[in-house]
Amino acid sequence: MISNQILQNTIEGMKAIARADFSVIDAEGKAIASTLEDSAYLEGAVVEFAKSPADSQEVAGNQFFKVYDDLQLEYILVVGGSGENSYMVGKMAAFQIQNLLVAYKERFDKDNFIKNLLLDNLLLVDIYSRSKKLHIQTDMKRVVMIVETGSGKDNNALEIIRTNIGNNKDFVTAVDENNVIVVKELAENESSREIDKTANVIMEILTRENIQNAHIAYGTTVNEIKEVSRSYKEAKMALDVGKIFFDERNIIAYSELGIGRLIYQLPIPLCRMFIKEIFGGKSPDDFDEETLTTINKFFENSLNVSETSRQLFIHRNTLVYRLDKLQKSTGLDLRVFEDAITFKIALMVVKYMKYMETFEY
Repeated sequence: MISNQILQNTIEGMKAIARADFSVIDAEGKAIASTLEDSAYLEGAVVEFAKSPADSQEVAGNQFFKVYDDLQLEYILVVGGSGENSYMVGKMAAFQIQNLLVAYKERFDKDNFIKNLLLDNLLLVDIYSRSKKLHIQTDMKRVVMIVETGSGKDNNALEIIRTNIGNNKDFVTAVDENNVIVVKELAENESSREIDKTANVIMEILTRENIQNAHIAYGTTVNEIKEVSRSYKEAKMALDVGKIFFDERNIIAYSELGIGRLIYQLPIPLCRMFIKEIFGGKSPDDFDEETLTTINKFFENSLNVSETSRQLFIHRNTLVYRLDKLQKSTGLDLRVFEDAITFKIALMVVKYMKYMETFEY
């Protein structure tokens, strides 16, 4: 449950205080952590002590102590030295390791609970009963953030975010090797602005730690713990939709997806049918670069001919000519709101279809 490094750091700290050597050994005699250069000579004595009914014992000038996890023998702590002083030091060290076991087990239990909560693996009655047991408040404002690092198994983003972000009421976990999940608790007066601020802080930290090309997405705020999985699903959708329609942004909120959210949920056959009905055998992204630039700039300027021609550094009549040419080839006049909406949706549908094609191979 506790990492070997944590145990090693703990006994090294105790050695600096007590000026005694410590070894943490499992019941089979294998050293987990030690301040001795070689603790192999203790193996036989540890195995025999593990079998005995005693919880502590002095053996060959060393103090032996058993450390339990819910009545299950977890470690044997060996303290160098004999006498009353070594015994007291050993009792204190064993107590410290016992408390570490309890703390890390509670952390593991909470982490396991949050993972199952996010993945909808819990019944409603289990959510509330386990929340109570783990002392997790059920009626707090929370939001789920997904941090995609894409750095694989060697990525240490989980520990970086866990160390730098949030407080003991926030949960930082992972359900796969590429994504870190942050279940953030919010104060009553906190809004999406504060969530966005937290996302920017995370992005800055990851950049500082040389974790590049990260993306962050977050769902809507929920008020009950049973709704956390919904915020997680929204964040997952925001992450995918953001890559399709907002690829220039590395932070995206579910509430900002707009019509992209609807298109993302369309079946591909229906998308193909739509494109065929509107454009026949053509595709709206088959146009040359000049035409596509004109179309995008026209949309950016809310179908304003004068402003679009100014920003494209072309005469107004040149822009009108391009729009007329486009109307002849597609049957859609982008100066008419309804036709413009149809064309804009078509461009987004094609972008979505191309994105989905990458998963077919």
